[in-house]
Amino acid sequence: MAASGGAPRLSVVDEHESEASAGKDDMEIGRVTPILFTLAFRNLFQDRVRLIVTLVGIVFSVVLFTVELGLFFGFQRTVTIMIDHASADLWIAPAETKSFEATALLDGRERFRALAVPGVAEVTPVLIGFTYWRKPDGKSSTPVFLIGSQLGDGGLQPWNLIEGSVSDLTRPQAVAIDRSYFDRLGVSELGDSAEIGDQKARVAAVTKGIRSFTTTPYVFTSLDRARSYINAPPSSATYFTVRVAPGANVEDVRRQLANALPNLEIITSDQFRQRSRSYWLFGTGAGAALFGSAILGIIVGTVIVAQTLYSSTKDHLSEFATLRAMGSSRPFLYKVIVWQALMTAVIGFAIAASIGLIVARVSTDTALPIILPPVLIAGLFALTVGMSIASAFSAMLVVTRVDPVTVLAR
Repeated sequence: MAASGGAPRLSVVDEHESEASAGKDDMEIGRVTPILFTLAFRNLFQDRVRLIVTLVGIVFSVVLFTVELGLFFGFQRTVTIMIDHASADLWIAPAETKSFEATALLDGRERFRALAVPGVAEVTPVLIGFTYWRKPDGKSSTPVFLIGSQLGDGGLQPWNLIEGSVSDLTRPQAVAIDRSYFDRLGVSELGDSAEIGDQKARVAAVTKGIRSFTTTPYVFTSLDRARSYINAPPSSATYFTVRVAPGANVEDVRRQLANALPNLEIITSDQFRQRSRSYWLFGTGAGAALFGSAILGIIVGTVIVAQTLYSSTKDHLSEFATLRAMGSSRPFLYKVIVWQALMTAVIGFAIAASIGLIVARVSTDTALPIILPPVLIAGLFALTVGMSIASAFSAMLVVTRVDPVTVLAR
């Protein structure tokens, strides 16, 4: 940066020579903020190509991290969507149930034992199972996830209905499906017919936004019809949802149910949610994959920002040496570098957050939506700032080793 046979060429220092020459105390107390900002701004924007590369690195890193964590939050919500919409204080489930999608059957006698427990107000059977949906043309079929429950309070019923009603499911052969699965199931409107397990099924209600994270369409119907579709015994169920009587203690009722049904799982809705999330996110490796990709994005972003700040500092080494010769302390120079990192972080995060919010909005109606709660956005901003400041340490090492006499003698 130095001209041949003369003093180093300074992009910022010349303009503030009078302030700098006033001495160390004046620079670091009275006028530090405007000088810091100006030095950092000029150093950052002097090489716009390098700045663009830095911003691309930050944006790539933060967008990747945002999408992966957004998918993680979305996955958490989608995995427990059925548990969230069931009116249950407790669940009676087969032993060693790991998630809602378990398909072991209970024989039905458990319901009467549960109803005999003090504090139990209602016990509702729920039947689930995988089966096949034969399209109206009769030429092809697709797997579906069947959900059968007693219609009324306490059952697991379809929600977000845009056509038809829950009461329509009491009609013969009636089922409810989500509009997003129309093409996959080969139907186009309310009233279309198909087959489930060689038995006729008619679309009597349509929902919006009830999607499965496994991409297998949900099909809602009445309890007896579900048993018929999957050839289950007349009194069988996969779960029994329990509603506790007003004033009764849920934990006390749970313990009494566990004593009355020693070979079954008696769990609260919160416990069932946690169990399902743990199984699908960590038991299957899905969560590890999401976290791994997120961490990779942070590493890539940190390396790119560190390399850019390091190169920028080396290119302006003579300027930093001149500031040192004028009496600036190392902490002052460190602050210049940190300001550069902060400006880079704010610009990069603003771009990345905008892209992330757009992607999240586009994914709203997909099988696995990206969810970005405010706390996640705030955390990502803090992470971006931290990543950029951490990257500044490589540049600080260069400034620490600079010898003003050596540089100015070039």
